[in-house]
Amino acid sequence: MPYRRLPNNDSARYRALEAAQQKVNNTPVKDIALSQKTIQKLKYFLPTYKQANMYVNQSKTNRIQKNKQYLSRQKKVRLYISHFIQVLNLAIIRGELSPLVREFYNLQNFDKKVPPLNTEQDIIHWGEKIIEGEAKRISSGGSPITNPTIALVKVQYENFIHSYNNQNDLQRIYINAQQKISDLREEADNIILNIWNEAEEHFKEMPDDIMREKCIEYGVVYVYRKNETSYFSNVNLDLKA
Repeated sequence: MPYRRLPNNDSARYRALEAAQQKVNNTPVKDIALSQKTIQKLKYFLPTYKQANMYVNQSKTNRIQKNKQYLSRQKKVRLYISHFIQVLNLAIIRGELSPLVREFYNLQNFDKKVPPLNTEQDIIHWGEKIIEGEAKRISSGGSPITNPTIALVKVQYENFIHSYNNQNDLQRIYINAQQKISDLREEADNIILNIWNEAEEHFKEMPDDIMREKCIEYGVVYVYRKNETSYFSNVNLDLKA
């Protein structure tokens, strides 16, 4: 015998609620299997839950779409910072600059090597240091480093910072959206449970297979155990997003 399986994710919850609402909308009042109390709860809750679902999905999509640009900018600014420091070190090795100029960039502890640029914070820290350091060195009479110039490094750095801040904003929006829908789950589950219980109670005098067919119209999901053949093989029982 099949058994009921309550929704275990937000997409499945929404499908169950939407199915029940559609059935209520398309059924004469006297024939609706649900109590007036449950009908009213469903009517006022579903739009809120639908909006929360859309908010989560949209914020997730926005974050994913912007992440590609963010990773590209992160890779590029890391390359520019690394190349700038390498050019600086080569100029020191050739004797064109004094090793003491490393102090302008706070690089005195990184003799002939590039500091770690593995994390976002590394990139932010060293990007800021070399931009400020190059400005100080030039203002003290030094010639600008070229290929890349600090202007090019700064452009890439500012692009990265813009994307970094944007990604953080999108992450906060996504977390907020998840929290909002999380706050609605208990009520969604209670309404769904009431709908399913009332539907089964309403049709309980019918043969089991007919009863289940009627309940499925209200969004009830039945799952057959292993080695059982589903009479409702044509019904979408997908519970996953």
